[in-house]
Amino acid sequence: MELGLYTFGDVGKDPVTGAVTGPQERLRNLVEEIELADQLGLDFFGLGEHHRPDYAVSAPAVALAAAALRTKTIRLSSAVSVLSSDDPVRVYQQFATLDNLTGGRAEIMAGRGSFIESFPLFGYALDDYDTLFAEKLDLLIKLNEGERLTWPGGQHTPKIDGRGVYPRPVNGTLPLWIAVGGTPQSVGRAAMLGLPLALAIIGGEPHRFAPLFNLYREAAKKFGRDPAALKTSINVHGFVAETTKEAIDTAFPAHSDVMNRIGRERGWGASITRAEFAASAEPRGANFAGSPAQVVDKILANHEIFGFDRFVLQMAIGVMDHGKLMKAIELYGTKVAPEVRKAVAARKAAPAGT
Repeated sequence: MELGLYTFGDVGKDPVTGAVTGPQERLRNLVEEIELADQLGLDFFGLGEHHRPDYAVSAPAVALAAAALRTKTIRLSSAVSVLSSDDPVRVYQQFATLDNLTGGRAEIMAGRGSFIESFPLFGYALDDYDTLFAEKLDLLIKLNEGERLTWPGGQHTPKIDGRGVYPRPVNGTLPLWIAVGGTPQSVGRAAMLGLPLALAIIGGEPHRFAPLFNLYREAAKKFGRDPAALKTSINVHGFVAETTKEAIDTAFPAHSDVMNRIGRERGWGASITRAEFAASAEPRGANFAGSPAQVVDKILANHEIFGFDRFVLQMAIGVMDHGKLMKAIELYGTKVAPEVRKAVAARKAAPAGT
């Protein structure tokens, strides 16, 4: 199993200390976090694209390129690229460039995104939300098939007649993932296209999302694809500290600051309390905040439910102390990842029925 991290590069005021972290400091710290994750042998680091004042990463490929030459083995990806409001040709070129910088470690995780600021910023209508993503995803897939692109054009993309697209990825193609938030239609599209599926689970009880993975695998069969060849991932919130209390104490202020701010924007109602946050970190909850042992147990329990190939944790939610975040990454890489890998390997090696 692959284990990794993702973040959006939060900026603003630390709700605990009151210190303000701006884009310059956050991006420099972010490179240090990616470098540490690589040194610890973690498999994946993803950056989400946003166009808001509370996030520093509006250009994931650029930020990842800053870490490219300071890392050796970790895979670098968007998480996600908001493909609907971008140019698929430029997205592909940016990540193909990153792929060459890293010697073949770049990926694209494409999605609709959970925020809408990029649509008016780049001149797109929200009424075209569905058709934009579908058409541009088809173009992105076509770009990955070969050096010269012939594209008929469509409602949102121009006609392209046999033009070369450069640079090409190191191994000829880029891994393309589809990120979904829980809609069966998006899951079915990923299966139809034969693309790996990343499922975001940020609330509720994770086991309730298991039918989506079942749908994905059954749909893949119907489209003549081998489900075993299609990778899956769950992307979740969490934090690792020496004790569960420390994990909750550290993560809650920043997490609640973010979720309550977004909740006010979207009319979610009451603010999240510490008790609710702690409850979500219990074994059946969606929050993977806890001690290394607790997080290991929770990952393994969810692996039994989902059978995923990749587990990705968002620990940097909101503005928090960089030193504490680096310590959390260290614990994730040295205490959690080895135990999870060992347990999963043992499961695979065990005789059937044991």
